Amino acid sequence: MDKGILVVVSGFSGAGKGTIMKRITEKYDNYALSISATTRAPRKGEEEGKSYFFVSKPRFEEMIDSDELVEYAKYVDNYYGTPRKFVEDCLNQGKDVILEIEIQGALKIKKKFPNSLLIFMTPPSAEELRNRLIGRNTEDEETVNKRLGRAIVESEGVEAYDYILVNADIDTCTEKLHNLIRASHDRVEAHLDLIEKIRKDLRRIEDAASNIQ
Repeated sequence: MDKGILVVVSGFSGAGKGTIMKRITEKYDNYALSISATTRAPRKGEEEGKSYFFVSKPRFEEMIDSDELVEYAKYVDNYYGTPRKFVEDCLNQGKDVILEIEIQGALKIKKKFPNSLLIFMTPPSAEELRNRLIGRNTEDEETVNKRLGRAIVESEGVEAYDYILVNADIDTCTEKLHNLIRASHDRVEAHLDLIEKIRKDLRRIEDAASNIQ
């Protein structure tokens, strides 16, 4: 069984990452969406163990000290991190694991897992981003402005990503994400063991042919 690949999806807050993640995991069964731990309070409709693992700040810092996280970062006054065991178990089962994390965590993942796939999701324009943040009615104006300010910083780091994915339409964006992930299974680095085996077999065949001659 082939090992799964690690996919990191980041993007501006309000880009629609959560919606796309929900859609792709409902439509295809080869994905495992990693659940992050966070110290922020749950939003309306979010469930413990499904949306996030909601933990206290002391517990999160304990997880950092005991190396229970693949990565972690602080964003708008709260910690976010990815539990290590879930990720490793799913990859070994052949699942493609999707991490929905912000840019600091994504860059840490790329250093630890060079073959991971980094995708940055964005709405078509800054004005659309602002409209989406206001339209979801989950945060006050001060927090919305913080997120818009943070977006300026995030836009400076996208050069480290493999792909930019524009979310103008949910269905189209979902299919594009799926196709990018499937195509990444055929990258050269994913098949170096196969190429080396073919090389050895070719040498063996060549040697056998030489002996016959």
